[in-house]
Amino acid sequence: MTDKQKVTDPLKDTEMISEEKKAEVLEKYDAESKVRKFSNKKIVLLVSAIAILYSLFHLYITFNPMPALQQRALHVAVGIALIFVLYPVTKKQDRKKVAWYDWILFFLALGSAGYLIVEYTQIVTSRGGIPNTLDIMVAIMTVVLVLEAARRVTGIILPIIALIFLAYPFISHMNWVPLKMATRQYDLGDIFGQLFLKTEGLYSTAIGASVNFIFLFILFGAFLARSGMGQFFNDLALALAGHKQGGPAKVAVISSGFMGSINGAAVANVVGTGAFTIPLMKKIGYSRNFSGAVEASASVGGQILPPIMGASAFIMAETTGIAYGTIALAALIPAVLYFLGVIMQVHFRAGKDNLKGIPKANLPKVREIMKERGHLLLPIVFLVVLLYQNLPIAHAAFYTIISTVVVAAFRKNTRMSFKDILGALESGAKQSLSVMVACAVVGIIIGVVSLTSFGNVMTSSITSLGADSLFLTLFFTMIASMVLGMGLPSIPAYIITATMAAPALAEFGIPILVAHMFVFYFGIFANITPPVALAAFAGAGISGGDPMRTGFNALKLSIAGFIIPYLFVYNPAMLMIDTTDVAINARDFAMPPVMEILLISVTAIIGIIALSAAVEGYFRTGLNVILRVLMGAGALMMILPESNSDIYGIILVGVTMAINFIQGKKQEEKPNVTV
Repeated sequence: MTDKQKVTDPLKDTEMISEEKKAEVLEKYDAESKVRKFSNKKIVLLVSAIAILYSLFHLYITFNPMPALQQRALHVAVGIALIFVLYPVTKKQDRKKVAWYDWILFFLALGSAGYLIVEYTQIVTSRGGIPNTLDIMVAIMTVVLVLEAARRVTGIILPIIALIFLAYPFISHMNWVPLKMATRQYDLGDIFGQLFLKTEGLYSTAIGASVNFIFLFILFGAFLARSGMGQFFNDLALALAGHKQGGPAKVAVISSGFMGSINGAAVANVVGTGAFTIPLMKKIGYSRNFSGAVEASASVGGQILPPIMGASAFIMAETTGIAYGTIALAALIPAVLYFLGVIMQVHFRAGKDNLKGIPKANLPKVREIMKERGHLLLPIVFLVVLLYQNLPIAHAAFYTIISTVVVAAFRKNTRMSFKDILGALESGAKQSLSVMVACAVVGIIIGVVSLTSFGNVMTSSITSLGADSLFLTLFFTMIASMVLGMGLPSIPAYIITATMAAPALAEFGIPILVAHMFVFYFGIFANITPPVALAAFAGAGISGGDPMRTGFNALKLSIAGFIIPYLFVYNPAMLMIDTTDVAINARDFAMPPVMEILLISVTAIIGIIALSAAVEGYFRTGLNVILRVLMGAGALMMILPESNSDIYGIILVGVTMAINFIQGKKQEEKPNVTV
């Protein structure tokens, strides 16, 4: 009997990850976790008070909005002021106190919003948005503050991208610039007036989305976390899948997928849920690299999973003008296929390595879990109902937060005290800072694109590389989206790719929703694609595996996610939209025939299962090289949206499965010979 077969109760004596280890991994791979831990109680109280007031401000303006420029400026100013207090300038700086220069930056940040509020009437009426010298000076200061705040929270990549874009209008008129990229000469007033005095720069639609509803959904996630939703998902996943073949890995996929959809923070989700699931996976026999990869793949995949999709669905609705309900429905089948691919790979890996699940007697019961915490699902159901009733997104988020507090009070073990509510308000504000500052930096990019022709240059470059071929254009758009999304949170990654890469697909008549879903997928999957696979590296930090090997394992587990976007481009029925008689930029889509949706779904499901078997080299028993190739070829034929290829694929997959099934039967019938 092997060591893997000796394991009977992985829950017993499994060494869980310590809080110190979790903090260490988070700080290494998640820049936003590198916060100060103050020794001065007065500063602790001050920061808590500012954070709580910041959350209350967003709840207040949901129904009492200010002028857009003022509202967005306050959102950014208070947020970056908090960043300068919470985040040290370098890793080596003393984290128990705030440096004197950070207090200066704190007040300068608040001053930037104060200036806009005081001068708002003059800017809008008397000056007509044309900046004077003081406007330009404050604008330059604010841009520098935003870039420095972003460097501290998100790392160096996003500020560098923004600086490259910001440099463009300064040099775009020079003789050595290629003619396609050349523009007129811009002065400081043109550039910084665009970035600071208009809603097309720092305070663009990206920040508009952040202040109006992203913040509220992050706050909603904080309230759910305080009520014990994370524990509920872990327990429910254990009860449903823990006893199955390779159970702990399936638990990781289910629980991390759901939590990733709510919190939208892939790296934090890997560490949070992975601290529980990765030791269990290792205990039953999964390798370190594979265990970390499973957690990373599921956590990243949560951001494509309706209903919340890490708040990205709401950004997409804001950007495209398409109703949230349409986007959530469109995302459903691709998300199910993605998670099916991950689950089937962990299933076949368990079969290949003879990894068993956890005995049912050692697992919680579904009925007991639902009785104790099942009511926590009600706020999510309530949210979906409100959104499908076309209630404004911000209002729906507000009511859902209130409902979470009410519903959590149904049972003692989930009830939130006044201290818990204040804690949720505080943690929600702190969790929002990374998204806020990233959206502000993205605003610099949007401002430059609006001011110049850089967006058209990017679109033209992608289509030129594609040489009038849709497939090549899709391929280069995929590469551009993954490069632009490297090391970024999902929301800014989507906004950048939607601004820079999605327009290239419109040149081929691809509907706006399909184009945005395509770049959204690849911007997100940059987090599990080496060499900058932060989610996978965090998984390796928890599992003790090799970061690059974990990254490539995550890439393999997520292979369906790299195929699915091509499928819905060539056959939008997978998104449950009918584009037959719809204009390229239409916001309203009809539902295609039900039979068409069923056909493409069934063939894609069988194809994804077959592809997972081919990747792992196992179905009923091990697949030799020839059978793996045949299975893989048949799977791809079934996944492709063509009737003829479906028929050939069904034949290939069917024959391969039948042969492998017979081989497995023969192996089982062989007598066990012992010496």
